[in-house]
Amino acid sequence: MTSAYNQARPVISSTGLFTPADSISNEELVASFNAYVAQHNAQHAAAIEAGEMAALQPSSVEFIEKASGIKARKVLSKASILDVDVMCPRFEERPNDQISVLAEIGVAAARDALQRAGRDAKDVDAVLVACSNLQRAYPAIAIEVQDALGIEGFGFDMNVACSSATFGIQTAADFIRAGNARSVLVVSPEICSGHLNWRDRDSHFIFGDVATAVLVEAADFAPPSHWDILGTQLKTRFSNNIRNNFGFLNRTAPESRDSADKLFVQEGRKVFKEVVPMVGDLITDHIARLGIAPEGLRRLWLHQANAGMNRLIAQRVLGHEASEDESPTVLDSYANTSSAGSIIAFHLNSEDLKPGDTGIICSFGAGYSAGSVVIRKAA
Repeated sequence: MTSAYNQARPVISSTGLFTPADSISNEELVASFNAYVAQHNAQHAAAIEAGEMAALQPSSVEFIEKASGIKARKVLSKASILDVDVMCPRFEERPNDQISVLAEIGVAAARDALQRAGRDAKDVDAVLVACSNLQRAYPAIAIEVQDALGIEGFGFDMNVACSSATFGIQTAADFIRAGNARSVLVVSPEICSGHLNWRDRDSHFIFGDVATAVLVEAADFAPPSHWDILGTQLKTRFSNNIRNNFGFLNRTAPESRDSADKLFVQEGRKVFKEVVPMVGDLITDHIARLGIAPEGLRRLWLHQANAGMNRLIAQRVLGHEASEDESPTVLDSYANTSSAGSIIAFHLNSEDLKPGDTGIICSFGAGYSAGSVVIRKAA
């Protein structure tokens, strides 16, 4: 679409959330994983005894909660994930005339956001699907979501791993400022269970599935109850410490398709050590440029990857260990939902803030990438 609006000030009008019906507790996950470990070690007992292969080690609820703070995760395909002979999500392939799974959950979150803002789909000018795990390369999931909702205008997909939603919010805000749109949906459908190695002790507990949506609009078009976007800031720095090598080029090397690096892999300790200061400095610099002191932040809605990381980042920013009220957690029940995590935290923990209260939505992850959005509740 062509530019049709005068320069405007962007705000967040509403958010939406789709949560899968099924949840896997740590107890259920550990029971499945340990059954697999026992089965694997029995099948390879001779090689293990000969020192040709290392025995797999069992997991435990205590290990998972100490390592991550996660207690459960929402998923779209529970039975197949817990099946020791499958241990990954299984979805029936849909014909091309049916909506895709990723678009379907994205539409559900988008409709929730539209309903909360009292907005009709015909009022929306653009759809950005910003997520880590796209179901296909093309046609764009965003255009499919746009079509399902009956939205005119345009749409496209973008992927900046766990920072996709905040990068999407800045992109939407820039469309508003430039006059190319007055209402933009940023949709983050994440089926993270599909890229997770459920047979890896160090990571099998990390991710869950969910979808979120953020409605970014021009202030003069938005409903009275909204959040002013005071500023956005993005940062990327290349790192191999979080990586997934799955892609269409794997078809040229059939022998590599089952390699573990075609799923999520990370060097957890390196990520922790490098990302915490990077994100802490990003937030501190961002609020300083906006003239906001740390004590002026009413709440931090951080990416939900690891409880320890969030605790240290919040402490670097605020100068003290944050309370649950200052930095709420949804990680315990949703697990890591990639780009959607910080948006879930905001969606579920923002209604109690008063006009004038200021907070920051911040996400971070593979790339490395990090994005921050400073917002203030409108009077």
